[in-house]
Amino acid sequence: MIDDTLTVVSWRARPRSFVSLMGLYESNFIRLGWLAGSLESLEGRHRSAVAGDCDLLLTVTERSPYTSTLNLTYLLPGPLSGAEGDLQYPDMRVRIYHDAHLVEALEWAGTHSQAVLKALRSHAERELDQRWARNVMLNKWLEYCVERGHRFSSATRLSAGE
Repeated sequence: MIDDTLTVVSWRARPRSFVSLMGLYESNFIRLGWLAGSLESLEGRHRSAVAGDCDLLLTVTERSPYTSTLNLTYLLPGPLSGAEGDLQYPDMRVRIYHDAHLVEALEWAGTHSQAVLKALRSHAERELDQRWARNVMLNKWLEYCVERGHRFSSATRLSAGE
């Protein structure tokens, strides 16, 4: 398994800088690989169910020779979320750059009920800060999902009607 702690970071990389953001994208690529295996062959919809955690849904929405776009979200059961049916949260849209081995969080849920996520979003004024906040969230979330035991594989792929 590739370890992102071996990722070389330039001595010039300061937190919230462009250089450190690219290092974060590289770490996201490695962590998504822990969760989903070969990212170039990923397609369709997948659902990972782990005891003691909400189901995790991954849906590939777009594929091209060099990139793929996917949605990654938890499915919060209606009684937990206070909604009818499952609530998809944080409903994050992610782009994989296969040739560069980078993964970028493009966008996440429009509103947040958790104080920490609200703070991340409200303090991000510049575009670079917004990208930093989204991708730190993705990085930590991917690591958390892997630690909880979530994985995507051919066995987790959903059929067209599911």
